[in-house]
Amino acid sequence: MHIFQFVFGLLVVFLLTQLVARDRKNIKIRYVLQLVVVELALAYFLLHSSYGLTLVGGVAGVFDKLMSYAGEGTNFVFGGLLNQGEFSFFLKVLMPIVYISVLIGILQHIRVLPWVIRGIGWVLAKISGMGKIESFNAVGSMIVGQSENFIAYKNIIGSFSEKRMYTLAATAMSTVSMSIVGSYMQIIQPRYVVTALILNLFSTFIVLSLINPYDASQDDDELISAEAAHRMSFFEMLGDYIMAGFKIAVIVGAMLIGFIALITTVNHIFDAIFGVNFQYVLGYVFYPLAWLMGIPAADIMPASSIMATKLVTNEFVAMMELKKLTSQLSEYTIGVISIFLVSFANFSSIGIIAGAVKGLDEERGNMVSRFGLKLVYGSTLVSILSALIGGLVL
Repeated sequence: MHIFQFVFGLLVVFLLTQLVARDRKNIKIRYVLQLVVVELALAYFLLHSSYGLTLVGGVAGVFDKLMSYAGEGTNFVFGGLLNQGEFSFFLKVLMPIVYISVLIGILQHIRVLPWVIRGIGWVLAKISGMGKIESFNAVGSMIVGQSENFIAYKNIIGSFSEKRMYTLAATAMSTVSMSIVGSYMQIIQPRYVVTALILNLFSTFIVLSLINPYDASQDDDELISAEAAHRMSFFEMLGDYIMAGFKIAVIVGAMLIGFIALITTVNHIFDAIFGVNFQYVLGYVFYPLAWLMGIPAADIMPASSIMATKLVTNEFVAMMELKKLTSQLSEYTIGVISIFLVSFANFSSIGIIAGAVKGLDEERGNMVSRFGLKLVYGSTLVSILSALIGGLVL
């Protein structure tokens, strides 16, 4: 990517945040610039330095091994359903979520996970200038999931302001759960998944600092960790997390069936009437953004269509589209679009997050529903910013 495109891209992201920004006078520019510098350094470290590449490779290797362990359980239950040499999305991508969910439950039960979340959250709070709850939430959402993480606030969520609720919900939508990361790695290159996970944390704070600036109340800045797992016996916890993981896998599968069938129908109608499919038309919305990311001219239209697909369906559908076009796209395009796709920023996430919050506090759940479109808008800007920064160092 040319440096001009990168700087221009940052300016465009800034202007887009200001279209919906509240309380612009409270924006802390120093922290925003500090976060951009840190994120650039991390992107270079992860994608170019020998230590960074070793780290990314190590993380990818761990997940590869975990996927093989998950495969043993899947093969025992579903053995014979998978034809030799064939790729089954349900068995290879969705079912491993159950095993990863179990590992997360064990780490939560033995009290390792809360300490990890608190430690990383404390560091992020110092860098970002955000409150401790906001930083805790960013790490928690990435590890335990966009809906499960809100359980940690069940006793205090009723006191959260609208600004804080927007930040917490937008953070949940901008990150992805570790339980699903291994599944992504079955479709797109692991190094881009790992890079996106880390970049999205910082991009989230940058965008939210510009869209929704506020000073966190010191009275509210006490970390609340989810203790539900500690009240269960070990085997009760295992059963709970196994069922939670299976529920997530089935829900993702059901959503994919519905979304893919629906978009196929819409594409057929558009093709019959206009001679082009719906995704191609929607791609024009993302066309200028794809150019800003430095994507080569020949790749812009298919790349922008994939970006649009992620917004209106979900990241899995878009990743499958990207996988189909891998041989036709440049390695640079594949890297940038892969980073863009690794988040929950899509319309279906509005219902997921609002439903999770509503289960804890109905008023706050309705609040999240009211600013649902603004959530998708802000979270999509997070994905764009991460792709821009990743593209600069690719």
